[in-house]
Amino acid sequence: MRSILALAILSALTLPAHALEIDGRIDPDEWADARHVSEFRLTQPLSWGPAPQPTEAWVKSTPEGLAIAFRNLQSADVPRTRHRTRRDEDAPMDRVNVVVDFDGDGRTGYNFMVTLADGIADEIVTNESNFRDDWDGNWKHAVSEDEAGWYVEMLIPWYIAPMRKADGDTRTIGLYLDRVIGTTGERVASVNANWTRPRYLSDFEKVEVAAHTQSLLAVTPYVVGVHDQVGGHQHFDAGADIFWKPNGQTQLTATINPDFGQVESDDLVVNFGAEETFFSDKRPFFTENQGVFDFGLLLDNSQLIYTRRVGGQADDGRGPAEIAAAVKLNGSLGATNYGVMMAEEKGDAGRSFSALRLQRELGAHSLGLMATHVDRPWLQREANVVGVDHRWKAGDKVTVMASVVGSDIRDDNTVDVDGVPTRVADDSHDTGATLLVNYEMNPRWRHQWLALHFGGAFEINDFGYLSRNDLNYGHWQVSRRFTDLPAASAYSAVDLRLRAIGIDNDDGLRLQRQFRAIAQSQRRDGGEEFAQLNVNSASYDDLLTRGGHALYRPPNASLNWERFRPRKGDWSWKAEGWLGGGGLSGNRQLEVDLYFEPTYYVSDALNVFAGVSAELTPDWLVWRYDNIVGRYDETALSLSAGLNWAMGERQELRVKLQAIGLDAELKEAVEVLPDGRARTVVPTGEPVTDFSLRNLGFQVRYRYELAPLSHLYVVYGRGGYMFDEFSTGAGEQWRDSFSLRDSEQLLVKLAYRFEL
Repeated sequence: MRSILALAILSALTLPAHALEIDGRIDPDEWADARHVSEFRLTQPLSWGPAPQPTEAWVKSTPEGLAIAFRNLQSADVPRTRHRTRRDEDAPMDRVNVVVDFDGDGRTGYNFMVTLADGIADEIVTNESNFRDDWDGNWKHAVSEDEAGWYVEMLIPWYIAPMRKADGDTRTIGLYLDRVIGTTGERVASVNANWTRPRYLSDFEKVEVAAHTQSLLAVTPYVVGVHDQVGGHQHFDAGADIFWKPNGQTQLTATINPDFGQVESDDLVVNFGAEETFFSDKRPFFTENQGVFDFGLLLDNSQLIYTRRVGGQADDGRGPAEIAAAVKLNGSLGATNYGVMMAEEKGDAGRSFSALRLQRELGAHSLGLMATHVDRPWLQREANVVGVDHRWKAGDKVTVMASVVGSDIRDDNTVDVDGVPTRVADDSHDTGATLLVNYEMNPRWRHQWLALHFGGAFEINDFGYLSRNDLNYGHWQVSRRFTDLPAASAYSAVDLRLRAIGIDNDDGLRLQRQFRAIAQSQRRDGGEEFAQLNVNSASYDDLLTRGGHALYRPPNASLNWERFRPRKGDWSWKAEGWLGGGGLSGNRQLEVDLYFEPTYYVSDALNVFAGVSAELTPDWLVWRYDNIVGRYDETALSLSAGLNWAMGERQELRVKLQAIGLDAELKEAVEVLPDGRARTVVPTGEPVTDFSLRNLGFQVRYRYELAPLSHLYVVYGRGGYMFDEFSTGAGEQWRDSFSLRDSEQLLVKLAYRFEL
């Protein structure tokens, strides 16, 4: 009897008195020993004023993960937004965010968002404030609600991300908690941090929590079957993704015969320009903890690793390449973070990709290195790129970011010399460099200086993305934030930015001189408004003729406006407008672009939307061949419509339709002369004619969640593209787009994640 009593006492002492249950109901006993966060203040608008609605949170480190709870009180006169959202959907509704920097060094953060309707989003944050939502983690969440407010509980497992080894029994993390009130757009946070400022991750509160570690082995096999309605054949495939985290410091991700992105569809884009269109990646292997490989070059989407290259168009031009396998290793060795990635494509035209990333924190300084290698045997080409990046927090007000990158390309071309195939080496070497300085004088005023140089032979596009090289760019920007606006104003905050830009190529040719004014506003109805004015002096376009003569462009100006109004009753809407000069006429002929997209909420679970755009460009320049350019009167009509139906907690139906009709009537053909002037000509080579096109993309996707990160997909897709060498009118092309049927297929995919 005594032994039984002793065993009972020992069990009571060794087991937690109240095991944490993630059910959305905040039990005081469960959270009694948690860290209590009672002060939240306004960060949207960024005034650091008192919270308009009472908010408090609790944070607790457990062996199962980092636990967080929110109590969000809400007065009856502030409506609650409960409509269901897709995972990672950016919607103006009641929600909370937890951003965790597990190493506490301001290098990488992980954002976990939960809405009042228990919708979720998860994102990786790098480079202080670069959010990427193409990553999905496995974590727990629950929501409850009563008359006084609503409540959230989360549990984030320790295996969710690689992190450095703890120093003893505790670890120091960077932590940021916030709450957004959907109907007003107001955001309150636990720390005075905002992603619109030069520093975001670095401003997180440093919190010491009990150190725990978890291991995980997860295998996600998949099977997929495709029926081609046009070709009349079927295709079946299978493969697997593997995730192994033996400890907190090491994480291995691998994929065998991957199915990359077949259930996702890219937006339709019509691009006649010289710069490549950038598409984000939606493929699970490349989005899983990809943050360590983030090495941007500050020009739009430029980066040293653009994962869409892997499995992209094969070097023999016969469609997308098939990927045999890929592997990625992330982790840390002491204070150094590392990442290694390799991917191998199938066949003679397949490529081999590899990358190494190193990062190390040195107090106020952060150093990193990236090295990539691509072997392209079909083209007899090898590409090597090495970059070094540096970040310096120079006191509380100045942040400096710099990088230097070198490219080394070996390109062996085979030519015919007296009937004998002969290799001719066409090697190239060049460099690129970036420098960004942010100076936050006070909460209202900010300055920014940016300088870029990309040499004429600088080439990273075998693995990375760079819209162009042969570029020297500089700008100075001053910003002023207004948050003390009158209560009667429709705006709660306005961020005004003025920027002066200068761009030349390496030959000293003026590519741009621009003055830019931007007003980005938050409205008291929870919406947003954006306006931008550009004034350009005369300049040259050295890309239009694809290596030919640069074209002189007269001065021009443009005005862009965007407005989003969140759901009020059953409707929300967004609108965009653009008015500006261009072409060879400057401001004498103005282009007009209009877009309007209303969304109707049939219920909190079902909404439909339809966006219509019209584009009129009276002086559209399109390169035809050599130095010959066509001047066109272009019109375009497009429809972007769809349906989103959350059929329950586990089921989702999405319908997506895009239809484009474009017509271009030739006004004249011009030849670009060596001095940049354009001369009207009658082409003696290929004819320059009117043209028109139509494009269609349609997808119906049903998803059933079998378990976390385990899904059944049934997807129907249809699309097509048609180009005509004559003018028929944009309206007719748009109507005819619905009859396109270049591709039509039914896909069924089953993927199930086994955690061992």
